[in-house]
Amino acid sequence: MSPHQNTEPDADGDKSTDARPSGAASSAADTTPRRHPALIATAVALPVALLVGIIVAAVMTGRTTTREPVALGAVPAPQAESAECTEMLEAMPDSLDDYQRAELVKPAPAGALAWNKADGGQAITLRCGLDRPAEFVQGSALQVVDDVQWLQVSGKDQGLDASTWYVVDRGVYAALTLPDGTGPTPIQAVSDAIAKALPAKPIDPAPAPHS
Repeated sequence: MSPHQNTEPDADGDKSTDARPSGAASSAADTTPRRHPALIATAVALPVALLVGIIVAAVMTGRTTTREPVALGAVPAPQAESAECTEMLEAMPDSLDDYQRAELVKPAPAGALAWNKADGGQAITLRCGLDRPAEFVQGSALQVVDDVQWLQVSGKDQGLDASTWYVVDRGVYAALTLPDGTGPTPIQAVSDAIAKALPAKPIDPAPAPHS
């Protein structure tokens, strides 16, 4: 008898064969998880945002650390270490508009504070405990800012682009020097702090000089 191919069903009822469906490999590949485009975009954006944040923080830190201290010379200030001056200076804000509290070059005079800008320029200064200003005489024109009386003295005669404002109605005299063009915010903030720290006192101008 001639040989023949065995086509009898196996125990499971299927004909024995080694053939596999041609789509099996591709089906297995299709089951591999795919990442959503939004997840990929987020994964890329997060490191970029983190890098930007680090750069911004570094720039801000650099600005803070490069702020120059302010040098102030000594002037007569017999009450600079008085309780009134201590209370006044402690009440001062850390910022005056875009000026920030600055360190003073040592040795720093007593009763003094300064504020400056990060990019330099002329500073705002405050000195407390001074003698009565020579310009404060009977009939002097005073300006009231937030319940504080000030005597303004221009620095033009001394070649300065600034004005000095003297507090004349508290228990001590204080001088706030403002660069020209600073606007009203700094003196308003200082006036508010002074009004809260010290009570008003009657003014005591010197006699007017004889003509």
